[in-house]
Amino acid sequence: MSSVKKVSIGLSSVKYLLVGFIGLMLFSSCSPRLTPFTQRLYDEYSWSDSELKRIQFYLSDDIRLTRDVGSEDSKIKGGKIRIKDGRKVEEIVFKEGTPGVLIYLPKENRFAVSFDDDDRYLVFGPSKQYGGKYTLRAKDWKKQYGKITYGDKVYFTDNESAFTTLMVDIKKANKVNVNREKVGGRRVGR
Repeated sequence: MSSVKKVSIGLSSVKYLLVGFIGLMLFSSCSPRLTPFTQRLYDEYSWSDSELKRIQFYLSDDIRLTRDVGSEDSKIKGGKIRIKDGRKVEEIVFKEGTPGVLIYLPKENRFAVSFDDDDRYLVFGPSKQYGGKYTLRAKDWKKQYGKITYGDKVYFTDNESAFTTLMVDIKKANKVNVNREKVGGRRVGR
């Protein structure tokens, strides 16, 4: 004969599980659902420059900028000094999910997006190899790194940053475009 074990779950345990599940569902429905910002999305909604400046952008992944710090650089703004391979290196890290705003469009299909209060910015643009997603742009990409101007200084970033994409909460971005006016009409003789 086989023995069968009965497992009993108390009513209070079920209540806790149900409350936890409902809480999780409420929390996930309130958090933004981020979508990559693509050239297709940009073309589809035809946002003006002023509308784009009201859209909240986010980073899909971390971006790490580094530069060698010489003895003449005594002011470090927003970065941390580290010793790397015997050199002083300034490092600025933009974490995944960091919010940013469009400052201006330096040229067609290029967004200058600021992630700090100093109006320093990173440039993003559509990537054909990456499905038209707006990815980080650099002055020059080598196999291992990219050369990027941030503020008035030149930094280097690893090649993985090339795939960092601008993200948007599409529900909130859609609301930016809603400026409607209802016209009542005009009658003859009035």
